[in-house]
Amino acid sequence: MPTFRFIDPADVDADTLVVPTRAGVPLPDGLPADVVALAVDHSGKGGVVEVLPRPTQRPSKVLLVGVGDGGASGWRAAGAGLARSTARTSTVTVVLPAGDDTDLRAFAEGVLLGSYRFRLGAPRPDAPPALDEVLLAGTPDEAALATARATAEATMLARDLTNMPSDEKTPEWFAEQVSAAAAAYDGLTISVREPEQLAAEGFGGILAVGGGSSRGPRLVELTWSPAQATQHVVLVGKGITFDTGGISIKPRDAMKLMRKDMGGAAAVVAATIAAAALRLPVRVTALAPLAENLVSGSAFRPGDVIRHYGGRTSESNNSDAEGRLVLADALAYAVDRLDPDLIVDLATLTGANAVALGKRTAALYSDNDGLAKSFAEAATDAGEQVWRMPLTTDYRDFLSSELADLSSIASEGGAGSVMAALYLAEFAGPLRDRWVHIDMSAPSWIESDSSELSKGATGWGVRTLLRWLASL
Repeated sequence: MPTFRFIDPADVDADTLVVPTRAGVPLPDGLPADVVALAVDHSGKGGVVEVLPRPTQRPSKVLLVGVGDGGASGWRAAGAGLARSTARTSTVTVVLPAGDDTDLRAFAEGVLLGSYRFRLGAPRPDAPPALDEVLLAGTPDEAALATARATAEATMLARDLTNMPSDEKTPEWFAEQVSAAAAAYDGLTISVREPEQLAAEGFGGILAVGGGSSRGPRLVELTWSPAQATQHVVLVGKGITFDTGGISIKPRDAMKLMRKDMGGAAAVVAATIAAAALRLPVRVTALAPLAENLVSGSAFRPGDVIRHYGGRTSESNNSDAEGRLVLADALAYAVDRLDPDLIVDLATLTGANAVALGKRTAALYSDNDGLAKSFAEAATDAGEQVWRMPLTTDYRDFLSSELADLSSIASEGGAGSVMAALYLAEFAGPLRDRWVHIDMSAPSWIESDSSELSKGATGWGVRTLLRWLASL
């Protein structure tokens, strides 16, 4: 991961010089005339890089990196563009604009996240070495860099957890990784419920979904408890470490990437660890219900009635709608035992999310206008997109069951993402008006590099959660 160091602009003596560029805005004084001339034709679009070789001069290479309109997204894209354009360069010097025209946090996040790589095998022979050091010629702002690094490290932790193949990524393995990462920070406590304790306490949804696997389920509870906290936020993340669909088995192509079906759990635990790293003054509890949804003689069946934590029952009419069953247990537990002020759950829950909103936007559900607005604003600041969807109460009747308190899927009506949210709302109970549900299956994964996103797991939600928590 690249490091950053501030230097005095008067001391710049760079071999590779980077100049952030914005259309219509003059470059800093003192740059070579050929660099200024090149900038005239630069679009300024965020992340677009123009390279000027100067082999007999110093600097020997100049990169003009577009920052868009100068907002956070443009600076973030510029940082990622820089990281990818200088991968074979050990050190670069960036001439920052004077005054308040630099979003240093966004730029540093872009550099760090754009440098991310995940590979378990030997390095590819054609893979360039990563950028090592970024010298920043401008006004020092160590706080912005520290926040950017903590945010990027947490996002990369979520990416690592999600990218890991499921032959290794069992519920037990996930819990061990979280325990190891949390051990680096004071003020974090963790407990891990294993199958026997889950059964003793009545977590029927987690046990049902995990019952088909020889690698048993877990419930991770990770808490950051600063002394000055005045609010308690519970973050719940879906943690299906692999999803075959169970008895309602998926086709092969739909199953290939199901190692990503725990992206919500990865996001909430990583955000909680980063809250401790940043010493945010809000109490945060992350709940990660973890299970493998496999096919075997002990797998739960369509039509089974499941008794969740707290006693509410649901009829499971599709074992491939398993994520809501584990989330239901965690939500009911949070309401009953943790006394939260606010609850947010993140889940790679439905394909209907992608049908409605495409590959880059998560669906947001909440009955609380102010809460929905603040969360959406945090997502925009983070460079992660959400769109508020309706919790249509008229559809609630479609979740009725002749056998149980409710059915896990709708009997009719379509609207799969909405129906899943309505199901979960039943378990938010008296805290429904202080609850947000995020269906983020589509944006949790990307097929090719794009701005600060690297091919594979995106770590979606970590950056939004951290900005939202900081706003509290």
